[in-house]
Amino acid sequence: MKNIMFIMQNSSDTMASASSNLGAKVTLPSFARNLMPVFLLFVSTLYSATISPTKELNASGYVYDIAVDEKYLYAGTGDGELQVFDYRSNAIVDTIKLPKIKDFMGDEIAPKVFSVDHLNGKYLLLSEAKSGYRELYIHEGNSTTKIISLEDKQTLAKAKFVDDDHLFLADLGNDVMLYSLKEKKELYKFQISQSKFSDFALNEDKSMVALGCESGDISIVDIKKGEIVQVLKGQNLDNTYRVAFRNNIVTGAGQDRRASYYTLPKGDGGYFKGSFLIYATALSPSGRYAAYAIDEDNDIAIYDLSTHSRIALLKGQKSTLNTIVFLDEKILFSASSDPKIMMWKLP
Repeated sequence: MKNIMFIMQNSSDTMASASSNLGAKVTLPSFARNLMPVFLLFVSTLYSATISPTKELNASGYVYDIAVDEKYLYAGTGDGELQVFDYRSNAIVDTIKLPKIKDFMGDEIAPKVFSVDHLNGKYLLLSEAKSGYRELYIHEGNSTTKIISLEDKQTLAKAKFVDDDHLFLADLGNDVMLYSLKEKKELYKFQISQSKFSDFALNEDKSMVALGCESGDISIVDIKKGEIVQVLKGQNLDNTYRVAFRNNIVTGAGQDRRASYYTLPKGDGGYFKGSFLIYATALSPSGRYAAYAIDEDNDIAIYDLSTHSRIALLKGQKSTLNTIVFLDEKILFSASSDPKIMMWKLP
């Protein structure tokens, strides 16, 4: 193991022997130098830490989306609720329950809450409505207000706060919108491409947004201007189920089993190969650590993008992953198609 670690840190043409008493040098032939990146990736995978969850939170139903801050975790569930967890004490401190809807048979059911967010004491909930449409709510204090209703016939897929007055929205047709709460209208609306929408992620100051779609391309949009400023291509060749965006780093979770990453503004990048469809990804606040749902066992691989090495494998998720979020550089949470929300701590 010590010899292997020494080789990882000394991958130049001429390498000193790991045994200091030998004092010899080994010159690698060209074919060996070409294989070195593959070898280093193999070694980093072989010796990355295996980590179990530090905590489990139990939601009221299947979890479709989560958000987190320094105090609470916010979960949208299949039971028509946004649940607010104090993840340190495991206590549910607030629950916002939406009214039931009627399914195609006319039976009353709880709406699935597909997207959640929070800002300055306000909660944002995007939920299922009749006939495949969506409804959008803001909850503040003891009041829940419907912003977009069934009558608007919107097929929204995701909604997030930009600031106290603006929401960024995307629908299944890959149309994006900036919505003004004060003016109660869309300030702009345009289609990113003909490809079906998959996911979007705001950057840390909410000035830009990365959007993934079924083509594998990731579009970068200036939120204030409502313009596409860059299109990232080449690392995913099929649908990007999820994207993440932090500190000028963008990652994609691909149907093509590619865990992709790009660096802005150059747009260069690469990918790690998974063994199954990659359904989720996340970035730490610095953009150094990337998390991907990497295999059919729902394990989460953590990569250090500064060294392109895998540093940990998180094992214990029970069902298909749909969301991963970092709290800081060491703590992250994950949710899947069951009521369990996992909390993890990196070494």
